[in-house]
Amino acid sequence: MILDRIKKPNDIKKILPDEYALLAQEIRTFLIKKISENGGHLGSNLGTVELTMALHLSLSLPEDKIVFDVGHQSYTHKILTGRWKEFDTLRKYGGLAGFPKRDESPCDCFDTGHSSTSISAGLGMVKARDLQHKKYTVVSVIGDGALTGGMAYEALNNASKLESNFIIILNDNERSISENVGGISKYLQSIRTAEGYQDFKINLQKQLQRTPFGNEVVTKLKRYKSSIKQLFVPGMFFEDMGITYLGPVDGHDIRAVRKLIMEAKKINHAVLIHVKTKKGRGYAPAERHPARFHGTEPFDIETGLPKKNKKKAGWTDIFSTVMIKLAARDEGITAITAAMPDGTGLNRFRNLYPDRFFDVGIAEEHAVTFAAGLAVGGMKPVFAVYSSFLQRAYDQVIHDVCIQNLHVVFAIDRAGLVGADGETHQGIFDLSYLSSVPNMSVMAPKNKWELADMLKFAIMEYDKPIAVRYGRGEAYDGLEDFRAPIEYGKAEVIYDEGGVWLFAVGSMVQTAEKVREQLKAKGVKCSIVNARFVKPIDEEALKAASENASLIVTMEENVLSGAYGEKARAYLDSIGSEVKVLNIGIPDEYIEHGNVDILKKAIGIDSDSIRARILDVLNG
Repeated sequence: MILDRIKKPNDIKKILPDEYALLAQEIRTFLIKKISENGGHLGSNLGTVELTMALHLSLSLPEDKIVFDVGHQSYTHKILTGRWKEFDTLRKYGGLAGFPKRDESPCDCFDTGHSSTSISAGLGMVKARDLQHKKYTVVSVIGDGALTGGMAYEALNNASKLESNFIIILNDNERSISENVGGISKYLQSIRTAEGYQDFKINLQKQLQRTPFGNEVVTKLKRYKSSIKQLFVPGMFFEDMGITYLGPVDGHDIRAVRKLIMEAKKINHAVLIHVKTKKGRGYAPAERHPARFHGTEPFDIETGLPKKNKKKAGWTDIFSTVMIKLAARDEGITAITAAMPDGTGLNRFRNLYPDRFFDVGIAEEHAVTFAAGLAVGGMKPVFAVYSSFLQRAYDQVIHDVCIQNLHVVFAIDRAGLVGADGETHQGIFDLSYLSSVPNMSVMAPKNKWELADMLKFAIMEYDKPIAVRYGRGEAYDGLEDFRAPIEYGKAEVIYDEGGVWLFAVGSMVQTAEKVREQLKAKGVKCSIVNARFVKPIDEEALKAASENASLIVTMEENVLSGAYGEKARAYLDSIGSEVKVLNIGIPDEYIEHGNVDILKKAIGIDSDSIRARILDVLNG
């Protein structure tokens, strides 16, 4: 097996050119096998095998730098730097990360996980290189989907002023996670259909050089190449900015891609290589269903179907169903996604109400302000977004929604610990950053029925900024009999038995049930309050509990700083309560990738750890 000869960075250069195709096939077979067993990002990696091989053949790592935008597509890079034998640990606790990680390998030059950042990071590295009079090559690899993010254009604008080499590779597979939308997608499509330009340029040069004055004519033509390009490639957006454009080139042709990279290395300013690839290449189910195989759970290789049959409805499924039902009743309800109609559960809404569905691309900042505009216009916008991605639009939440006190509903998916995607995707900050904003209200449901009730309240009954945050995976279906109507700012008392009072937020209500049973087995009385609202907190419920509590415990799947527990403690201090308070939450650190149950135990927010901490406090 050729892969056996890849033991460290740059070993690919020892492979013979006539073995490249076989190595690419081995890498694809390897990726399909490993991801089918452990889950991971398949489609994007299958589509960039030859592109990554060409990069490694053209560069010298770790001296040269490759910045992968998002980093979903970095698996082949990890394989070619000698980490393929560790792939059984991919995205597992203590194992290989699913994204580039600087502390994992010196060949991973920049930690990534969110979109549209690679050109900015690469440009910074270029300037650092130049200021230190070094000579290494910097390459930023960005997908066409990521070009819907405004940060990419801020970076391109800055890069256009460069007077030293910087290579940007545009990996164009016509998709982000779902199919691309908007004007940039249309622009790139126009370039794809103008492929004849490259053939024209090469053939014209060959023909002219055969004539007596050919070389002189070629030289003059090169001076006017931008004008010639305008005739064949509509717009020439990148060239007009001052960035040399090369391509488009077949991203699965290693020789052709490598040739353009070597040519680009000679240019003393920013140069963009337009590479066309096919997401999911080499595995038929991934080619047919690229969105489903973007990030996949373990699956059967022969059929492409998940190995684990889904039994219970997920949080996202509940959101999806409620949105459809409410939209049927109210024509003012609109839905917004930032390139994730599948992941956020809005596909059914899109199919039923296409005029009220808006996919803005990977552009969370725009999505929030767009929602604000819809609200001003009299609509009821719901922005469905992953917790970690909403962080990208914090200023817009404050400036464009909350200052104006507009009725925008934030449906925050993947809140709390999400597991295998690690630090960049854990949704552990939203309770803190949202509850710090005036006019914003924040809710978290304990189970699937309460999520439905909260969404109805937020969309149909409330008329100001409000967020409903819920987790990943199966929705909790316990405590079905506890369904008191949603009342603004009010918590729900589930068990009132005195003793230790557990004030739990959202997903932690399920954990609180387990803690209560464990404490009762030790002879300790225990009560549970479902906090429901993180902002405003229910001060009356806290005050009432403090009057007969041996200990108040706050529980949340969020960082402790600035979240529910901190607010509860501050309130109790303000009224002079002497009750002991124990805050349970995520410590002031980033949480790595791994199984969620393992992560909870590692950071001490599982039921066993919480019970032990409570008993320690009670025992002095």
